[in-house]
Order: sequence, then C-alpha cells, then structure tokens
Amino acid sequence: MAVKVVMGQRLLKANAAVAQENRARFAAAGTLVVNLISSPGAGKTTLLEQTLVRLGGRFRIGVIEGDIYTTRDAERIAGKGTAVVQVNTAGICHLDASMVARACEELGAAYDILFIENVGNLVCPAEFDLGEDVKVALLSVAEGGDKPAKYPLVFRSAGAVVITKADLLPFTDFDLAGVTGEIRALNPEVKVFILSARTGEGVEEWCRWVEEMFLRKRAAGSGTGSE
Repeated sequence: MAVKVVMGQRLLKANAAVAQENRARFAAAGTLVVNLISSPGAGKTTLLEQTLVRLGGRFRIGVIEGDIYTTRDAERIAGKGTAVVQVNTAGICHLDASMVARACEELGAAYDILFIENVGNLVCPAEFDLGEDVKVALLSVAEGGDKPAKYPLVFRSAGAVVITKADLLPFTDFDLAGVTGEIRALNPEVKVFILSARTGEGVEEWCRWVEEMFLRKRAAGSGTGSE
C-alpha cells in the first residue's frame, strides 16, 4: 500500500511539471484555457456547441476532446467548423498534462481560447493540473443534487460551476437553492451559472464570462494561473 502512495505522488509531481510547461506556452500565446469537468452526460459537449455558435465568429477557438473511447464528441465539434483534437485515453479516467501537450502539437496554430472537455468523471480530473487558467465544473439537474457533497474537490477547485439542463427543473426534485448553497459553502468565490443549452437560458451570460476571462488574460499579458 505504501508503495502505491509513493508512485501516486511521483505521478502527480511529474504531471505538475508538464502542466507548468503547458501554462507557460499558453501564457506566451495569450490563450485562455478552460478545463470542463463533469459526470458523463452533464452536457459539456452541448454547452461547447452553443458557446461556439456565439463566440466562434469573433475568437480563434480550439477544442481538445477527452474520452475513453470514440470520436463522437469531436465529430460534433468539428461539425461547427472548429479545430478539434480527440484524445482517447483507452481506459484512463482523466486527461493529464502530457496528453494535453501532445494534443496542442496536433492542433498547431495559436488560439485565443482553448476548451478542454475532460473525460466524464468528477474524481480524477480534479486531481490533475493541465496548465489551464480555470476549471469549470458542470452539474446537471437530472443527475441529482448530491454531487457537491460527494465530490467536493472538483467544486472547491473550480473557478465556475455551471448547473445545466435547467429546462428540466420542473420535472425533477433538484433543490436549486440548496445545491447552490452547498457549492458556495465549499467555494465562496465561485461563479455559478444556471443555464439550459437547449433553450438558450443563461448561455449568453456564460459566454460573456468566458469573453471577460479572455480579455482579462490578454490585458494582463500573461497567464492568470489555475483557479
């Protein structure tokens, strides 16, 4: 058991070194990097599609898609005319900094905004720094409101939380006020969005926040650091 702990620490240390290299590369290019984390089916790809519709004409946007298998999400993003690289982890439940570095080499050109759609999982992706500016946790009203209490790290480390599929609220017992309160208890400074990518509710506010994050990074002339 002790050996496994040491190996895990070495793995995280090695990942942190590559993440810092990624962060320096993104800072030099002035690229805002957003790491999207959620359970499977929370709506990361749908939110990305709606974001690309609104921001794609004004910003150079690239996407890295992380999945255990298939290229289905990447095909959806490519259908929007957006540069995308699919990373299939073949069983690994998260992306790591080396995977992102290799995907960036495949993407090639510099981008204003790089979205990383991590593998659907609320545990491991929270542990691995990818060199991003901000982690964004998504939580669907359809999956229940117990996730912040069960998986606090991802909500504590996120710069923003997006509560998705708000159009389904009337059909669920999702306690919006209670869940929002639990999120703010874990992370008082976090930005919380409540939206429906299907109806468009809240999407404009989300896109304005992304744009503000990008402009803030460009104005600073360097990376903002992982939040």
